[in-house]
Amino acid sequence: MNEETAAKCLAELGSPTRLAVFRLLVRAGPEGLVVGDIQKRLKIPASTLSHHLARLTWAGLVEQRRQGRKLHCSNRHDVMDALLAFLPAEC
Repeated sequence: MNEETAAKCLAELGSPTRLAVFRLLVRAGPEGLVVGDIQKRLKIPASTLSHHLARLTWAGLVEQRRQGRKLHCSNRHDVMDALLAFLPAEC
């Protein structure tokens, strides 16, 4: 991971709401969660959640995949692991 990518990831995780979404997805495991389930668990309005998911996806921390009418979200463990390895190695 390079410095620019790490900064982008850390900036997006700097929002309490985005951090809560990301932590929920980490706990959900590789299958992730459907957007509606994230919304219910975190009690976030749909439009607000959509914005935060878009930012996490832009940073490469979250992956979205559509199955029929459902949108599944999961965290990208490879990016998370690279970020965690980058911090002690470069700091």
